[in-house]
Amino acid sequence: MKQVRPKKNLGQHFLTDLSIAKRIADTVDEPYPELPVLEVGPGMGVMTQYLVEKPRPLKVVEIDRESVAYLRENFPRLNNNIIGGDFLRMDLHEVFEGQQFILTGNYPYDISSQIFFKMLDNKELIPCCTGMIQHEVAVRMASQPGNKQYGILSVLIQAWYDVEYLFTVEPSVFNPPPKVQSAVIRMTRNAVTDLGCDEQLFRRIVKATFNQRRKMLRVSLRQIFDVNHPAPTGFFDNPMMTRRPEQLSIPEFVELTNKVSAVF
Repeated sequence: MKQVRPKKNLGQHFLTDLSIAKRIADTVDEPYPELPVLEVGPGMGVMTQYLVEKPRPLKVVEIDRESVAYLRENFPRLNNNIIGGDFLRMDLHEVFEGQQFILTGNYPYDISSQIFFKMLDNKELIPCCTGMIQHEVAVRMASQPGNKQYGILSVLIQAWYDVEYLFTVEPSVFNPPPKVQSAVIRMTRNAVTDLGCDEQLFRRIVKATFNQRRKMLRVSLRQIFDVNHPAPTGFFDNPMMTRRPEQLSIPEFVELTNKVSAVF
């Protein structure tokens, strides 16, 4: 079968360097070498060829029909483990019948954040996630409080996962080359089982404050309250309200969420 043509509308940039493909595939080996693996967006299987050799169950999900046909022809060992569909629409409990699994892939840049939000929604199923994303996004995910890269993804992911920035990948090893650098990361579930606050409100506050990241909390938080749920008297007088979101640690966002939740 002929090679699959990269499709711009799907954000496809096919990795061509086999040594890098193997390095990414090998990121799934720690710290859960026994769990099954789900690969997102395998394309022509440059990573799949290394993942399929590992002594563990493997499934792949691919939205591009041409790529699915290519995989079925070239990876007969996968049998019925090639899923033609949209990862973002999948019920992840059905993939391995409710069993935990490792998520990996060369993720499309334009939906990588959506993929990780879905991971967060299924964090009890996914104790580890590895793969390649846009360098800028990887830096944000791994950033700590106090720098300009620290943001929504940093807080929401690090609340539940330890993030490792593993290595950088140059544009020249892709077809077609992207206009930016890429990076490989690994996220491993931490020991947190309960944030100690309303998780949905926590997300809402993190997003609301970082959407106005240059403003003090006393300004960005006003949108959280309304006529039916007014801010308590003196709420904005708290010294924390003079800070900006990138200055807050995750425990401080939890504390802030609990202060706000008293109103609702």
